[in-house]
Amino acid sequence: MRRVCSIFSQILQLFPRSEFEQLVREHRAERYTKGFSSWGQFVGMLFCQLGQAKSLREIHEGLRASEGKLRHLGLRGAPARSSLAYANQHRPHELFRDLLERLYARCLKELGELGRGGKRLKLPYKLYSLDATVISLCAEVFDWAGFRATKGALKLHLLLDHDGHLPAYAVVTPGRRHELRVARRLKLERGALVVFDRGYTDYEWFRALSEQGVWFVTRLKRNAECLVVERRQLSEAERAAGVVADEVVVFWSEADDGEAPFYRRVRYWDAEGERELVFLTNHLELGAPVVAEVYRQRWQIELFFKALKQHLRVKTFVGTSANALKTQIWTALIAMLVIKYLQLRSQFGWSLSRLVALLRQQLFVYRDLWRWIESPFEAPPEPPGELPEQLVMRW
Repeated sequence: MRRVCSIFSQILQLFPRSEFEQLVREHRAERYTKGFSSWGQFVGMLFCQLGQAKSLREIHEGLRASEGKLRHLGLRGAPARSSLAYANQHRPHELFRDLLERLYARCLKELGELGRGGKRLKLPYKLYSLDATVISLCAEVFDWAGFRATKGALKLHLLLDHDGHLPAYAVVTPGRRHELRVARRLKLERGALVVFDRGYTDYEWFRALSEQGVWFVTRLKRNAECLVVERRQLSEAERAAGVVADEVVVFWSEADDGEAPFYRRVRYWDAEGERELVFLTNHLELGAPVVAEVYRQRWQIELFFKALKQHLRVKTFVGTSANALKTQIWTALIAMLVIKYLQLRSQFGWSLSRLVALLRQQLFVYRDLWRWIESPFEAPPEPPGELPEQLVMRW
């Protein structure tokens, strides 16, 4: 019979130690350190996220209370508060950023092999959402994170993969950094379809995406000036779906350029909100109702940000330095990726909030993880042998 360790230990098995140590060497994360390893730092910060620990003291005491179960985690003992605080402040946060990227690639591969990518819009393209969210900070405590006169902030820029709604790429910047500065550096594979809001409007970037063979869908700003090249005839089905107009356009600022790219402007009537929405795409063949539906899928990244802030530790922090905050944000994204992966692996029908809550309660329970996510309320198998005399019920 296979020996079962704690659920937390089995979650950590998603991170091969050899691969982790390779990243440690690449980032030289353990220079001038003695005793406390980067693995111990990672275990402590992942426990902070999955166990909902609010401070370094809660991380230390939460792990110390499970002292007999730490060997399965690869720890000799619970990390001291001072050791964890020093590591978060000085060890490069890029280690955990790269760990997130490797975990994403592995999860995507395994979910693809299992044929479980979650519910998504059926398209012949890889669909992504791009957006950013502000993480508010106290300006007096985090004086290095200036944002406004009385407010500090960081900004998390995220590319969400709609195959499972997994975080595919993330960047943490100061709160004042505009989204476009990050978007221009983003490299997407040819043939991908990315959806974003009007905050990313930049005609030069739109042109660069078209030259790279990357499709996009966004909303057009009201003051955008376009020259209509072609007005397409709408079918009855398209009109019934809410499409008002489907036009091929070029921007007036590029009209004199003989090589200016063509775009489509799709006007759509939102009956529920009683408003007209105007979409812009560089895909000239995509069905007009599909363009509107693709933009509707952008709401998934808003739900991702909401879940991240509600269920994980990205609003209160256990350190005050920039490196410590980024380390905590990366481990929060790693924890979210793990939770999403478990949710997709299971056929039980977990809601995200339910899985987070029960997982927090079961972290140090000795159960088979994969059996637990399929049947969380199934009684564990009885130990072999007869019960002791004092535990036998007498009637």
